Amino acid sequence: MPREFEAPALRSPPSAIPLFRSNRGVLSSLDAFERLLWWLFAGSVGAGTRAHVLSAIKEQPRNAQQLSQHLRVDYTTVRHHLKVLERNRLIIAEGETYGKVYFLSEAMESHWERLEAILEKTQRGKRR
Repeated sequence: MPREFEAPALRSPPSAIPLFRSNRGVLSSLDAFERLLWWLFAGSVGAGTRAHVLSAIKEQPRNAQQLSQHLRVDYTTVRHHLKVLERNRLIIAEGETYGKVYFLSEAMESHWERLEAILEKTQRGKRR
């Protein structure tokens, strides 16, 4: 008689990044949005382009074509990064299809300083 297959137990991802010591010496953990920022802007291949797209939107709300021209990046590349940013609720879109104009989400606006700190740390690490 064949043995029944037993699927391995699924492990859930950690709920928070381990504690770290902040500038004030207080232990704290990263919130979910900050973990998302680390993943999108430090732990993925398109992080640099995504950061430029987000900065351009912060500077001035734009549509995909305007972003492509402003950043001198291929239109389809810009569209890809806009989809990633919108899916993760860092930006919101107003309008239909080609005329969609992108804005920072309230959550992204409130975490902007944290994003800048993450980008600074990742750039510092690349210079070493």
